[in-house]
Order: sequence, then C-alpha cells, then structure tokens
Amino acid sequence: MTYILSIETATKNCSVSVSLDGKTIACKEIAENGYSHAEKLHVFIEEILSENNLTFKDLKAVAVSQGPGSYTGLRIGVSAAKGLCFSLQIPLIAIDTLETLARQLEVDNGTIVPMIDARRMECYTAFFDSQHQKTREIISEIIDADSYKDIDAVMHIIGDGAEKCKTVLTDSKFIFHDDIVFPSAKDMNAPAYEKFQKKETVDVAYFEPFYLKDFLIVK
Repeated sequence: MTYILSIETATKNCSVSVSLDGKTIACKEIAENGYSHAEKLHVFIEEILSENNLTFKDLKAVAVSQGPGSYTGLRIGVSAAKGLCFSLQIPLIAIDTLETLARQLEVDNGTIVPMIDARRMECYTAFFDSQHQKTREIISEIIDADSYKDIDAVMHIIGDGAEKCKTVLTDSKFIFHDDIVFPSAKDMNAPAYEKFQKKETVDVAYFEPFYLKDFLIVK
C-alpha cells in the first residue's frame, strides 16, 4: 500500500490530500483572499493524517506543487514538503501546477488552457489535450485580443486568471469554465503515484520551485 501526501500551495488555495495507490482518500483545503498557507498548512497535514488513522511513518512519499504560481505560497509548500521528506527519509515528487489545474476538467475535444493569474493582464499558461497531456510548454504571457488567433480549435479556459481575460477573448471558440478556479491537491494524486512507480523523484536538498519569472521587489 502506497500512501502519498500531496501539497498544493501555488495559489490562494491551501490544499492537502492523502492518497492510497493513486486514489484520493481525503482532501482538506481553503481558499482565502489573504494567503493563510503559513497558518493552515501544517495544521491540515496533521489533521488529515489523524482523521484517516495514519501517521507520518505510513507515508511512502510527499508530492508538492512545483509552480508556477505565488512565490510565497510555493516556498511555504516546498519547504514543508522537503522538511517531511528529509526527516522521514522518503522521496519528494514534483508536480506541474498547471497540469494539476488542467486535470479538473474533462473534455471530449479541444484544448484545455489553465491560467494562473500573474497580475495585470499576464498569466502563466500551458496547453493540454483531452488526455491531460501537455501540448505546449508553460509560458508567462500577456493576454490580449490577438492571443490564440492562429488556433482554430475550441479552447477551454480555466483558472484564477481566466476571469480577467473574458473581455479580450470573445471569440466563440473560447469556453470559460468559471467553476474551476484553483488547483487542488486531490488532482495531484494520480500523477504523483505514476511518478512514484517510475521513481521520477527530485533531489530533496537541491529542488527549487519553478517560479518562471524572477522575483522583483517594488515600492
């Protein structure tokens, strides 16, 4: 039996789940306007294990959202995951945040475009097909009326960056799924288990979040 703890803190959603052989058995999460990850994350981890009669020693690995997303949120999640893996001597698995978001949507055709807000009209985006396979790599892009004009396929837009794009992405090929806003740890479990089986883990000592953009301090 392979129990994996998954941690998702790349956006406003502070999310923790635990899975057995890739199947989610429990998830605790909260999305607040003010980031509460530092206060809630470790509490959620302890609670989800206790409520499911598990201990830290039952865990075979920890999966963490690698980004892109909030600099502070990513640092909090990765620090917690690395601390657990180091102390328990178990592997660390990194999961693409945009893939986690894309996995919330099931479609028969078209392209899934998860968007994570990067302020103003900029978003972190990638393309996924109906099988949640990545068809375009992650980039940070400014969305305007000319975005995706060269694409004829239906485009399913999700994420917390989607709302602000409605005013410029007005073609009928764009379908907005307003109910999917934040990535959730529960959608990390299947890919995390796949990576665990393939031994696709990262170095606990040297792993860093995928920020995509440099951190800038402004007045």
